[in-house]
Amino acid sequence: MADHLPHLLRSDARDNRERILDAARLVFAAEGLDVPMREIARRAGVGPATLYRRFPTKELLVTAAFADQMRACYAIVDEGLADPDPWRGFALVVERLCELHARDRGFTTAFVSAFPHAIDFAAERERALRSIAELIRRAQEAGHVRPDVVLDDLVLVLMANGGIQAPTPAARLAASRRFAALALRGLRT
Repeated sequence: MADHLPHLLRSDARDNRERILDAARLVFAAEGLDVPMREIARRAGVGPATLYRRFPTKELLVTAAFADQMRACYAIVDEGLADPDPWRGFALVVERLCELHARDRGFTTAFVSAFPHAIDFAAERERALRSIAELIRRAQEAGHVRPDVVLDDLVLVLMANGGIQAPTPAARLAASRRFAALALRGLRT
């Protein structure tokens, strides 16, 4: 019978988990995914053993840390798919994904690369990319997006957007918005 009960974390373990995730989100957003696990543990105020007990691999930590961003990505893509105007839906997705990725450098890296062991995140990423491909197809059929545009072009846009360097988050966001507008001009027929 005990095997069927949900595993509930003690309050201190739950607090440690949240501190680890908060620290990981902050450090990944500011510095990308190359930050060592020990540094994340230090910033969370826990020992490395506590971090590894909760997240045995960096891939699992990245997946948990970016679950909210992935849901936001889905919401953006779903909103674009729901728009009856294929160009407006496509443009909304490009603009808002660039904005989301400009706010969080680590999410860009996680989104455009696939961690081999984070199967859940890879599956979610593939679902989002399939939906984006559908947006591209619709906009192409309506004559708004160049016929030679492929999904990898949008991935390149996101990768380039992730490389924007600016002295402040606000400046990075402004530069990202300008970059998205330029990219959209290049993708439009």
